[in-house]
Amino acid sequence: MKKKLIYVVVALLLAVPAVHAQSAGFKIGYVDVDYVLSQMPEAKTIESELKSYEKQLSTQLQNKIQTFQEKAKDFQENGPGMIPEVRADRQAELQEMQASIQEFQQRAEFAMQQKRGELLEPAYDKIQGAIDAVASAQGYDYILSPNVGGMPLILFAKNKDRDNISDAVLKNLGITPKPAAEGTELGN
Repeated sequence: MKKKLIYVVVALLLAVPAVHAQSAGFKIGYVDVDYVLSQMPEAKTIESELKSYEKQLSTQLQNKIQTFQEKAKDFQENGPGMIPEVRADRQAELQEMQASIQEFQQRAEFAMQQKRGELLEPAYDKIQGAIDAVASAQGYDYILSPNVGGMPLILFAKNKDRDNISDAVLKNLGITPKPAAEGTELGN
């Protein structure tokens, strides 16, 4: 349902400028920001920093899980022989550890999203500046993106090559465009 609503909203947003553009002579183009980002020198650094950060979080999580598993195994083996008060204390400790692990997982996911945003923001700002420069130089009134959040935003383009300014944006950034397969995927 949510997906349908997004498609309808996107279609309406595209329809109004498109109808208006035809009658007013607007020039509309598009740029694949993920493609541009994948070819920027910063992409490898960003990807490396994200992997390093993720590894640190993952290592910490694995340590917590290993400690929990060791204590749980000890409890299974020795729990039946414990006096009720000690057994109850150990059960409570295991439950707290399990809750701590789940909380850490949630915080780690949020931290990864924040780190990704923090690392990508300067690159996206740089790309936006290049898009603005190219669009102004080439007389575009609107620049769209072929996808937003993994969903296609441009559903049809009569002349994809003419209206795709992705390579021009790369050239504006001082980057010689390479085939998309050679790039890196960082946008998500």
